[in-house]
Amino acid sequence: MPKMKTHRSGAKRYKITAGGKILRRKAGKGHLLQHKSGSRKRKLSSMIEISSTHKKLILKELPYAKCSG
Repeated sequence: MPKMKTHRSGAKRYKITAGGKILRRKAGKGHLLQHKSGSRKRKLSSMIEISSTHKKLILKELPYAKCSG
């Protein structure tokens, strides 16, 4: 059987921690930043864990991810 291919855009968007959590960036930090406050932009910079409803879809894109679930 051939190897499964990793979805490359998914591999660039998501980070998997050592504990098996999948992290993503927050939306809204790409452009139109001049009218957003500094505290709002700082909060948008952080990474957050994905919702449980999307976990199965993301793991389908990342077949070799060492992730629990």
